[in-house]
Amino acid sequence: MTETPVQVLGSEEAWELLGSGELGRLATCVDGVPDIFPVNYHAADGKITFRSGEGTKLAELAVNGRVAFETDAYTDAGGWSVIAKGEARILTGLGEIEEADKLPLRPWIPTLKYNYVEIAVDEISARRFEFGPEPERYPV
Repeated sequence: MTETPVQVLGSEEAWELLGSGELGRLATCVDGVPDIFPVNYHAADGKITFRSGEGTKLAELAVNGRVAFETDAYTDAGGWSVIAKGEARILTGLGEIEEADKLPLRPWIPTLKYNYVEIAVDEISARRFEFGPEPERYPV
């Protein structure tokens, strides 16, 4: 194990990792009450796009579009995590919906999801982790 098992990554590598994932978690907050929703997504060009059916997620985004998004992956040896923050909006223009329809983004479960949501990312961070045994907590 290296001396620093947690490595802070730059934004370019953060975007590469974010773009390599498919499943993430959307964090919203309305009236001080946080919520987290798993979503499959597509990330490119400074934006994260996902589809959603009607419900709590869309209602919360209509009240407060400021969101956080997290995705990660791991193996036996280590892992990584990316957190992106930005402003989410429901796509409404015909042209932008037609463009979103071209993305490689399909529901994982057999439900109709007519709404596209786009997060304009203004802050991104990432970390890579090397797994290993916990160091001795109380050295002799």
